[in-house]
Amino acid sequence: MNIQTVFRAPPAQSLDKASEFAADVIAGLTNKPKSLPPKYFYDHAGSALFDRITGLPEYYPTRSELGLLQKHSVEMVSLLPPAAALIEFGSGSSRKARILLGVAANIEAYVPIDISGDFLREDAAKLHRDFPHLAIYPVAADFTVTTDLPAEVANMPHGGFFPGSTIGNFELHEAAAFLRRAGRVLGPGGVLIVGVDLAKAPDILYRAYNDAAGVTAKFNLNLLARINRELGADFNLAAFEHHACYNIDKSRIEMYLASTKRQKVRIGEVTIDFRAGETIHTENSYKYSIESFQALARGSGYAPLKAWTDGLFSVHALRNAAD
Repeated sequence: MNIQTVFRAPPAQSLDKASEFAADVIAGLTNKPKSLPPKYFYDHAGSALFDRITGLPEYYPTRSELGLLQKHSVEMVSLLPPAAALIEFGSGSSRKARILLGVAANIEAYVPIDISGDFLREDAAKLHRDFPHLAIYPVAADFTVTTDLPAEVANMPHGGFFPGSTIGNFELHEAAAFLRRAGRVLGPGGVLIVGVDLAKAPDILYRAYNDAAGVTAKFNLNLLARINRELGADFNLAAFEHHACYNIDKSRIEMYLASTKRQKVRIGEVTIDFRAGETIHTENSYKYSIESFQALARGSGYAPLKAWTDGLFSVHALRNAAD
């Protein structure tokens, strides 16, 4: 089956998206305790900072996952159907997808879905230059809610790709809901390849989220800078600190921004009060065992096919068992 080379640039953020961002920010900061959705980390600046994090010496997940993908990519893509469209949820940089695309004669289209439209546009253009015979349909959308695919791939068999242990950012019920939603996108029998970080020594995890260069701190604080840029808020970034800790009981890293003093922040017509030491919960990163993640997958409608691990990280192939 021959597919014409296609590149579709996603549209810029709409007013509806900006309004949704404002509503989510105000709702989160007026809650007790305060929180912000981690999906908003990934504007252009945040995506670039996260790319820097992946190269840090303390941050093992990317190195481990890249090693597993490079070692087992042929076996992974062999589980996908022929003439497939590969759908990447929360694609960011296509660095990992390139490994699969480079060995997969059975992938004829690639659909990266990401909330950061500008970053997605730039990365998809680079990918198009490097894979000129691949049909590329970038979709600027929130992958946690979208179930719509470009019409050009609707009737193709689908494979899914969800690397980076992003699944760990969800609460357990949210992770199950995402897996079920992805199953509806992929269709019956669709195969999802997903990266999952593993539980390990707390000191290794602590260093991974508290790097010596302070890049993770900049990434966390960029969330406030984004609110300033896009919503006209007046956060003083110097008055907040990055905190990350490992909650052993819940098997998760928890990330916060802590106010260093009593202060008020204005977002449009809304004023938010902060006590000294009060925190904004910005992210969780759950850590699994091979067995606990496969149990989650089974409960979400999947049949585990294979798991690859180096002891620090794991990559799973799951088949959607739903009718």
